[in-house]
Amino acid sequence: MKNSRHNGFILIFVIVAIALIGAMMTVLTTSANKIMFQSDTAYLQACERNLVASGLTWAKQNIKNESKENFNRTIELDVTSMSISGATLSVNIATPIDRQAQVQIITSCTRIRRTLKHDEKYRVGPKN
Repeated sequence: MKNSRHNGFILIFVIVAIALIGAMMTVLTTSANKIMFQSDTAYLQACERNLVASGLTWAKQNIKNESKENFNRTIELDVTSMSISGATLSVNIATPIDRQAQVQIITSCTRIRRTLKHDEKYRVGPKN
């Protein structure tokens, strides 16, 4: 009688342990998914900053060279060498007034199923 009671206790202990392990796995999976989402967001934001910085640098160089062919039209820049998957970069330079131009930078970068888009205007010129 004592032996069967001991076996029943072990069986209940094993079942509780399996349930606890299952609950811990659920919590850990949820936490891991949150961390992946946050790291993807940080990666996309870093890529966006790199694309914007590249677009502004290109615009400043073209304004300095006074290359009139690039003013008042949207230009798609090739960003394949930046190794950012699903990235696009467009720059539109308005005709400079008082040696400052308004530059519109449009970026897009994708990671897995998330896409981060950026569309903003900047003032660029010799004072910046």
